[in-house]
Formats: sequence, C-alpha cells, structure tokens
Amino acid sequence: MAVKPKGLLIDITRCIGCGACSDACKKANDLPEKVDPVLNQDTWTVVEERKKDVFVRDLCRHCLDPACVSVCPVGALEKTPAGPVIYDKSICLGCRYCMLGCQFKIPRFEWFSPTPRIRKCILCEPRVREGKPTACAEACPTEATVFGDRDTLVKMAEARIAANPEKYDPHIYGMEEVGGTSVIFLSPVPFEDIGFDRSIDKFPLPELTFRILQHVPTIVVAGAALLGGSYFLFKRKAKVAEAAEKEAAAKEAAGKDAGEAEGKEEADE
Repeated sequence: MAVKPKGLLIDITRCIGCGACSDACKKANDLPEKVDPVLNQDTWTVVEERKKDVFVRDLCRHCLDPACVSVCPVGALEKTPAGPVIYDKSICLGCRYCMLGCQFKIPRFEWFSPTPRIRKCILCEPRVREGKPTACAEACPTEATVFGDRDTLVKMAEARIAANPEKYDPHIYGMEEVGGTSVIFLSPVPFEDIGFDRSIDKFPLPELTFRILQHVPTIVVAGAALLGGSYFLFKRKAKVAEAAEKEAAAKEAAGKDAGEAEGKEEADE
C-alpha cells in the first residue's frame, strides 16, 4: 500500500513561545542541548517572536519538489515518499549547492568541522518510519504543531480558518509556495508582516528550470551539439596523433636496439 505523505501544520495563533519543540528536536536528533536563537548546524528549529506575542517556528519546509534535492549532483539529499527530505553524508561532496538552491535558506554547513556535513531538520524520519509523530509535534503543549497526513492537515487548516475567519490570515503558507511544502503554516496576521516571503515562486524550481529549458531556441541546442561534436573530433584526432607518435617512437627504439645488437655480434666475431 502506498505511503501517505506526512507533514506538519504549524498554527502560529496557538504558539506560546515555550520552545518545547526545540528541546524535543535536540533530544530526538542527539544535538547539543543549548538552543541557539537562529538556525545553525546544532539547532534545527527555532521559535522567534517576530511581532508582540506572535511566535514563529523556523525549520526545513520539506518541499514537495525540493530544489535542494534537484541541485545535488550526487543524490546526497532525498525526498522520501513519506515526506521527509533526508541527507546522506557518505556520498556528499560538500559542494553546498543545496544551500544555494533552497529558497527558504535552510540548510547549514559545518564550516569548522574536519568532516563537515549539511545539517537541517529531517522531519524525524526514523520516527516517521516507525509510525510515530515528529518529536516537536509530540512535545507541543498547545497543538500549535500538529503532525499527520499532509492532505488531512490541509483540511484541518481550512477548517480552522472557516471556523474563525477573524482570527486568521486567509492564506495557508506552504500550499502554493515552491509548488507546496510538507510543513504548512497558519497565521493571525499577514505572513509578510512576520517575515514570510509572499513573492516566492509558486512553481517548484526544478519544474521552473525544465520549463525554461523547453523554450531554449533549437539553434542554441544545435549549436551546442555542433560544438560538442567538434570538441569530440578534436580530442579524437589528438588521441590518434598521440598514439601514432608513440608507435613511431617504439619502432624507432626497437630498430635502434636491433642495430646495437647486430653491431655487438659483429664485434664479437
């Protein structure tokens, strides 16, 4: 049976800024206990007061079509069917393209480690695989963070807005942004007032790149193919010439050795 994609609903109207989510994240992921005020390699989720009594969680959004995954040249990042975007250090090149590709500026790099890794929330992938909720959702005392099937969370968000329209901004952040994210947000104020980028692309970057490439003029593609073919022929010609030179040198050396051996035989006689 197909796995239903999971996610988080973060209802900012219910967040009291207690930081229980950050503490739980630290314990679940064996991170240093100190909770830093900003995201870094040791703190994967933070709670910030961005307006008076308006507390906002920041963490990886686990995009439905993640740019970080698409730009990774070796597949060190992966979007799992269950929702989490996970990371495999064993094949990471350390190129940090994922940091450049993420529109939410989430991935962090261990700059001062002799064996640096990319670090970010993994949506408690081991727990999710076992059928458990994320540690942050389990620890939240007010249900400001709720874990579940993403489609169920979307319906829950819509129901909360419909029941109390005066309490919420009508937009669900993460429904459209970058093609949708596994972590969605509700807010009591317009999202742009609390630091969310409302101008962010509606299309996922991988799809946007594909669309752009579809409109690249045929002549450019043909030109690139021609240049590529010319380069191949040039390299092939150079290799053939190099092989011929080596063969001629080998024959010359063999002839010289034969002459020296014949001269020696004549001297012995």
